[in-house]
Amino acid sequence: MVRGTREQSKLSRLLAEIRVCRICEAHLSPRPVIHASATARLCIVAQAPGIRVHETGISFNDPSGDRLREWMGVDRATFYDESRIAIIGMGFCFPGHDANGGDLPPRKECAKAWQDKLFATLPKSELTLLVGSYAFDWHLRGRAKANVTETVRAWREYAPRHIPLPHPSWRNNGWLKKNPWFSAELLPYLRRRVSAVVGGAKQAVP
Repeated sequence: MVRGTREQSKLSRLLAEIRVCRICEAHLSPRPVIHASATARLCIVAQAPGIRVHETGISFNDPSGDRLREWMGVDRATFYDESRIAIIGMGFCFPGHDANGGDLPPRKECAKAWQDKLFATLPKSELTLLVGSYAFDWHLRGRAKANVTETVRAWREYAPRHIPLPHPSWRNNGWLKKNPWFSAELLPYLRRRVSAVVGGAKQAVP
């Protein structure tokens, strides 16, 4: 058996385990959502599925996904091509809503059970996009700054292997207006890196 086939087989078994995981069943309605393959060269690590993702089983199948794809400079076909892009949450199931109607944070049990095991099984990707503070804290291993703004502003410290991003929710419109350097400096670099790793860029970036 060639190495690539062996890696894919091992990963397939692990993904099958994740997709039937019920460790948080007492707290939510389990429907683990994950997209990955042994050939993906780019990995997106986000927070947890929202309600629309829970209903459809498709990661970032909402307006925040539209914005993330725009940031990356890719179309939907490229974004959902598991052979090129893996999409992984810090929690694999929709965690429910808080009292104000926002999404609850990902369940801690999920990351403890699966993150290290999953990333030990996945072939090392060339680029990992870390979306939000939960992904920063876990995957930057103590190198994250005091808050989201400071971590994203320090993106050059983590590139080219990792790029930290704020959540692409429309709730962050105010943050984007207060931090124009994000669009002016980080996004052009992000699009160049994504294009170099997986292709699919929609526009040329200087």
